[in-house]
Amino acid sequence: MIVEEIMKTEVVTLHPTDTIADAIRVMETNNIRHIPIINEEDNLVGLVTISRLKEVTPSTFRTNENPNDLKKRLELIMEQNVITGHPLDFVEEAAAVFYEHKISAIPIIKDRKLVGIITETDILRTMVELTGAHQPGSQIEIRVPNITGILSDIAEIIRKRNANILSVLVYPDKQDEQYKILVVRVQLMNPVRLVQDLKEAGHHVLWPNLPGISL
Repeated sequence: MIVEEIMKTEVVTLHPTDTIADAIRVMETNNIRHIPIINEEDNLVGLVTISRLKEVTPSTFRTNENPNDLKKRLELIMEQNVITGHPLDFVEEAAAVFYEHKISAIPIIKDRKLVGIITETDILRTMVELTGAHQPGSQIEIRVPNITGILSDIAEIIRKRNANILSVLVYPDKQDEQYKILVVRVQLMNPVRLVQDLKEAGHHVLWPNLPGISL
């Protein structure tokens, strides 16, 4: 999946000469927490977030205190070294950028123009959809050797149970680099028989593996 598929294209923007009061009003009116700042050519020149506003002028959220703060121009407080993305970036790569840089929004640029924005909420929602966690089903974790064809073998066992695979995640076994952990989400409410099939085929099922379950 690419960023273009999840980004918001109707982006609320302001200009550097607009004020903090303008930013607060726009955020409240549109129920948003991030405002890209553009120039007359629609080029991105900065980003204002609600956390940034609270950081630089905490009293602005108590409008009866220091009203002059509300008149400050956004160019004085906006973040200028903004991390941006491209519509054709992969969503997984964008998620890594959020994680590594601890940011809450990424403006999306194409041909030097602002064409969209994604937020950490967009990324979280997309990750939930990609993993199938929002759909009824069961999660099975299997420790497998890092060899060719192992996923195909497991998929065949699942097929024989007429179960649909909703998602597959793979991550390293931290204790042994020769192994991987497969996290398979299947469209089964009761995976006990499938777990039994996997174990009988010689696979090491980590979850579900609760004491007292009769297979």
